[in-house]
Amino acid sequence: MFCRKKKSLEVERVVKANDREYNEKFQYADNCIHTSKYNILTFLPINLFEQFQKVANAYFLFLLILQLIPEISSLTWFTTIVPLVLVITMTAVKDATDDYFRHKSDNQVNNRQSKVLIDGKLQNEKWMNVKVGDIIKLENNQFVAADLLLLSSSEPHGLCYIETAELDGETNLKVRHALSVTSELGEDISRLAKFDGIVFCEAPNNKLDKFMGVLSWKDSKHSLNNEKIILRGCVVRNTSWCFGMVIFAGPDTKLMQNSGKTKFKRTSIDRLMNTLVLWIFGFLVCLGIILAIGNSIWENQVGDQFRTFLFWNEEAKNSVFSGFLTFWSYIIILNTVVPISLYVSMEVIRLGHSYFINWDRKMYYSGKATPAEARTTTLNEELGQIEYVFSDKTGTLTQNIMTFKKCSINGRLYGEVHDDLGQKTDITKKKRPVDFSVYPQVDHTFQFFDEGLMEAIKLGDPKVHEFLRLLALCHTVMSEENSAGQLFYQVQSPDEGALVTAARNLGFIFRSRTPETITIEELGTLVTYQLLAFLDFNNVRKRMSVIVRNPEGQIKLYSKGADTILFEKLHPSHEDLLTLTSDHISEFAGEGLRTLAIAYRDLDDKYFQEWYKMLEDANASTNERDERIAGLYEEIERDLMLLGATAVEDKLQDGVIETVASLSLANIKIWVLTGDKQETAINIGYACNMLTDDMNEVFIIAGNTAVEVREELRKAKENLFGQNRSSSNGHVVFEKKQQLELDSVVEGTVTGDYALVINGHSLAHALENDVKNDFLELACMCKTVVCCRVTPLQKAQVVELVKKHRNAVTLAIGDGANDVSMIKSAHIGIGISGQEGLQAVLASDYSFAQFRYLQRLLLVHGRWSYFRMCKFLCYFFYKNFAFTLVHFWFGFFCGFSAQTVYDQWFITLFNIVYTSLPVLAMGIFDQDVSDQNSVNCPQLYEPGQLNLLFNKRKFFICMAHGIYTSLALFFIPYGTFYNMAGEDGQHIADYQSFAVTMATSLVIVVSVQIAFDTSYWTAINHVFIWGSIATYFFILFTMHSNSIFGVFPNQFPFVGNARHSLTQKCIWLVILLTTVASVMPVLVFRFLKVDLFPTLSDKVRQWQKAQKKARPPHTRRPQTRRSSSRRSGYAFAHQEGYGELITSGKNMRAKNPPLTSGLEKTLYNSTSWIENLCKKTTDTVSSFNQGKLVKL
Repeated sequence: MFCRKKKSLEVERVVKANDREYNEKFQYADNCIHTSKYNILTFLPINLFEQFQKVANAYFLFLLILQLIPEISSLTWFTTIVPLVLVITMTAVKDATDDYFRHKSDNQVNNRQSKVLIDGKLQNEKWMNVKVGDIIKLENNQFVAADLLLLSSSEPHGLCYIETAELDGETNLKVRHALSVTSELGEDISRLAKFDGIVFCEAPNNKLDKFMGVLSWKDSKHSLNNEKIILRGCVVRNTSWCFGMVIFAGPDTKLMQNSGKTKFKRTSIDRLMNTLVLWIFGFLVCLGIILAIGNSIWENQVGDQFRTFLFWNEEAKNSVFSGFLTFWSYIIILNTVVPISLYVSMEVIRLGHSYFINWDRKMYYSGKATPAEARTTTLNEELGQIEYVFSDKTGTLTQNIMTFKKCSINGRLYGEVHDDLGQKTDITKKKRPVDFSVYPQVDHTFQFFDEGLMEAIKLGDPKVHEFLRLLALCHTVMSEENSAGQLFYQVQSPDEGALVTAARNLGFIFRSRTPETITIEELGTLVTYQLLAFLDFNNVRKRMSVIVRNPEGQIKLYSKGADTILFEKLHPSHEDLLTLTSDHISEFAGEGLRTLAIAYRDLDDKYFQEWYKMLEDANASTNERDERIAGLYEEIERDLMLLGATAVEDKLQDGVIETVASLSLANIKIWVLTGDKQETAINIGYACNMLTDDMNEVFIIAGNTAVEVREELRKAKENLFGQNRSSSNGHVVFEKKQQLELDSVVEGTVTGDYALVINGHSLAHALENDVKNDFLELACMCKTVVCCRVTPLQKAQVVELVKKHRNAVTLAIGDGANDVSMIKSAHIGIGISGQEGLQAVLASDYSFAQFRYLQRLLLVHGRWSYFRMCKFLCYFFYKNFAFTLVHFWFGFFCGFSAQTVYDQWFITLFNIVYTSLPVLAMGIFDQDVSDQNSVNCPQLYEPGQLNLLFNKRKFFICMAHGIYTSLALFFIPYGTFYNMAGEDGQHIADYQSFAVTMATSLVIVVSVQIAFDTSYWTAINHVFIWGSIATYFFILFTMHSNSIFGVFPNQFPFVGNARHSLTQKCIWLVILLTTVASVMPVLVFRFLKVDLFPTLSDKVRQWQKAQKKARPPHTRRPQTRRSSSRRSGYAFAHQEGYGELITSGKNMRAKNPPLTSGLEKTLYNSTSWIENLCKKTTDTVSSFNQGKLVKL
């Protein structure tokens, strides 16, 4: 619900700057957002409508209406209306509270301040008052109020640096660039106020990485793309000021478009309960029909004899009409099988479980003082039934922090720690890192533990020096110094930041750059290199190179990139070093590190001049320009001399590996859905042990058309199932176009571990109707699935596909706005709140700060919630069947007159007072095994996935148990009371004594039963169980006392009965016999079942009891690494175009004017550099070892 709704579907947007009157005729949404559901006027009707959509609430409303009819009601109306009003009120208060906080959050956002250009002046305006077409001034570290077209900024050439953590969870800076014609406006308010450009662009959509439009101004048109747009939710960084024109506002912004619609989520138990309520109502109708027929027969055969005695007219009542009224009377009496207190108790239990999550200190992240938070109270038990986890990568699995860990230089490995005997040891907290204080400008966050590298530097090893020199020269990093002279780096990719920082701490400090030079400090000496050419990175080349001239006049080419690419370009003389370095890279990859090969080449001056002349000609050509440039790059990047390799750790969040392993043991499948490149995603998969070298196959799906994707899927299925099954099933599915219900038996026949990696463009085809069934079948057979380069919409589509066709409970976890659709689509959505972006948290059902807490949320809180809720429901149905069906048996002995067997007050108080607290205590506090054992034995989680603890079969067992107990409760007292006299010789078989005896027996039986059902005793359980029995007797004697009868004679007719009945020894013997007969068979059955057929939970509980007195210290499972094998660990989070950005000088301040040089021209024409910057190329899979990865 937003502040303004558009009247028609928008196809194209037309926005004129500084002209609100012009833009208002299009009725664009303003910048006010509403995520709330209600307002003061709509709350009551909408909330009541929503609540009475629940089957149970409608059922109880129907019963209330029946009870208001005197002819059929044998119970007073307040027995139903009081609990119904209580439930409706509690739910309404909860909904109102949730919506209040939404309103509060909306107001906080809508009332933020922005500087808006109005009537030629900058004025402070609230965000909600910002309109489309307004020009806004943004300052450093300020949130962006709407989707803006960047007009000008304080940086050279209209550059603006932004952080997109709110959108995608990434904290590394991204660059945006204003059009040259608008960047000239600067911060001149008068010129900006006169700006009247018109933007024609696409309609609002949720594509975060795409924008198409045209700016028409001064009789010329200028193309607009995503690099000219700053989105709402971004934060301006390292930019003093910038001006932007509002294109999309409020609900039309891409941030809000990605929020999606809030879906009403219900647990599988809720859905089952709706079915069971209908079944129970049908069962009650059957009982009512039986009793109504019995009443008609009784009235016809026996009732006639009483009519004269009762002064009834012959026509006043016939047997059929009497049966009709009796039917509705029994529907009212028997409705307590599903009392409304059941739903009250479920809400209270869920609320208690939510507080346990909020209060769990083991899920509290002290680093940012962030506790776990249950943002909903209705989904807790579904946390114990998760089968699929869909996870984002950046900010969720990783910290988006790169650290330099190891390197191989000239065949020697640096970065490992050895003991006195020369044996390799692990790095511990006691181990002190290398002291880099001898060098200036060190980064104190950098840690390295191998002194050998420092010794090699001091000894002047030329290969080591050349290696570090390459790291300091071959990159796109920008440097800045603050007022204190401290050096800071602005990095486009965190990989480069890690490598340049490592070189900096090891004595080779990158100082500054111009478009033609790079200045570094080599062991205290400033050296300036002339930058001759920059051979930029892209996803096909998978490498970058720089060509520089050193002060001695030598020309050198320095290159870094994927080992699979660079090793093919080495000089033949490097075979031995190649083998050694390759072994080191495989070892790095086995440890989950990201690797780059490092090489160089000495160039002859004459040869370079000839090559550069050809490059200039290629740049100037119009035909096959890119192909010619790529060929020249290949020409000069050959006969390289290998220096070594680097190993950078994409720092995982703490505990990710252990969490992934534990969830896998719990039979939870983890799919990684990320917008990152394929190499990066696969590298993280190996780092997390989701992918291992021991897997049989890792299938790569990279087709560009639906036909190619289908064929790749078919080949992969042949590997999994064999030729026959694949060929028989492959295309039949496409022709039938039916929903695929996967056979779990077939899944079990797959032997070995498989993984699937698929790109975003291939996934688009795989999600088409005629392919998606094959894709899903293959994916579900694989242990791990990695989807890379996927859009936010594709993430949601994958989740919906699994939900729909697998009928499995899904969980999505992420930290950015690009994860919101996925979070809302899954049964359970979890937001990571540790990063700066909070968009995912606001859309989530649960939030915490670290991925590792997912293990405890599912295996402990989720499993306990499911276990407790199932146990609660089983007991509740049992006790209410036992309580209610006594009326059915009594009907055969009271002329089917709808006479209640209990006192009316007992019926009212049974579920509200006498038995409510014990079952609540069990539902909130019970646990079969401790939290530590729940984590140590993840297999305990499987009963929830298989829905074993409460299902239709369990319901019928509870129903049968309740029916048996009701038979014992009625017929044992009835048989003993038959023709029985009391101790005083008087007959005691009156209706009131019989009712008191049965009621007392019922309270004691259900209390003893819950005592046997309770697995984990607390003081609260003792107080509630035994206190409920004491409360029953206290209320019983009070209501049967003379004093209360004197005040309310009509409401309390059982005067003196309790005192008379419960002083008879025979009555207590009847109660004892009834209790033993009701409980003993169940007790014997459970004892034999645990002894002969124990479940895993039974075994763990027995072990837990045995270890309770002398528990051995818990040993943490050692972290295992994969064995080393020949596999590339290449991954480089770099974007094409930054080399041209640097050589163009457009990101450098004017105070350092570039020197002109014919040789140092930019390698591309100046009009396309920013377009090249954002150009996305197709990921390829050629960098992976073909022995393990199947290229399809």
